[in-house]
This record gives sequence, C-alpha cells and structure tokens, in this order.
Amino acid sequence: MTINYWLMKSEPTTFSIDDLAAQPDQTTCWEGVRNYQARNMLRDDIQVGDRVLFYHSACKVPAVVGTAVVSKSGYPDPFQFDRKSHYFDEKSDPENPRWYLVDIKLEKKFDRPVTLAELRERAGLKGMVLLQKGSRLSVQPVKKKEFETIEKLASKPA
Repeated sequence: MTINYWLMKSEPTTFSIDDLAAQPDQTTCWEGVRNYQARNMLRDDIQVGDRVLFYHSACKVPAVVGTAVVSKSGYPDPFQFDRKSHYFDEKSDPENPRWYLVDIKLEKKFDRPVTLAELRERAGLKGMVLLQKGSRLSVQPVKKKEFETIEKLASKPA
C-alpha cells in the first residue's frame, strides 16, 4: 500500500491542533470542505494510512503545527444534510452527495511551529503547492520529501 502525503489547513480559531488533541481518541472528521477540487481529493485520493501536515492558516503566524494520519477514507459529509449546520447545502442530494470528508487522527504536535516564512526560505520546498501564488486549497497534496523536510525542521530550534 502506497502512503500519500497531504496538507490540511484550518483556522486555529475554528479548529486547532489542540482541539484535535482534545477529541476522543484524538480523532475527528475533516468536515466543511466546500471546494470541488479539494472534495475530489477527499472522495477519491486520500486513503487510510496517508499522512497529513496540520496547518494553521488565516492567523497571525501561519504554520505547520503537527501531523496526523488518515483513519477513515472519504465518505459523505453528513453536515451537508443538516439544516442546523453552517455547512448545510440545500442542493446536495443524499442519493448523490456533493461533499465528502475523511477522518484524521493526531500523530504528533510539533514542539515548535514551522512557519510559512520558514517554509518559503527552504530551497527544497519551492515547488510545494502551499507556496505557489494563488494556492488557496484547504486540502492539498504534498510530496514525501517535502513532508520529511518539514518534520526535520520541526525538530530543530527555530
């Protein structure tokens, strides 16, 4: 089985790595993705055992703050059918769901965040999707070498 690598963005005021750590079994569903390209990855590409960089976005210091492992592959996002949910989608049909999610389990919270500025300074990360102009996807692929580089950066003093 091939392991793939991903980066998932979350605003820490909405759901942080500490929130993930506080979940039962340190596991949660990655709900609320409402972009078709990201949806397709969640539905078709992300598999159990894949590894995830957990990224805090839209905050004072955007950074990779830890890693997670996919514990359940893509399934219909139940929030799309819940009228009380912020993620309700009246056009989504239970027979043909529009939105999907995966479950992730905390693997490791980094001792220190690896900031966006630090990522931009690393020559080996120049091709990373996150660093491309106009890249806004909340779920994006990461190369194994990029993942490993970021893990190594997290283990070194800032």
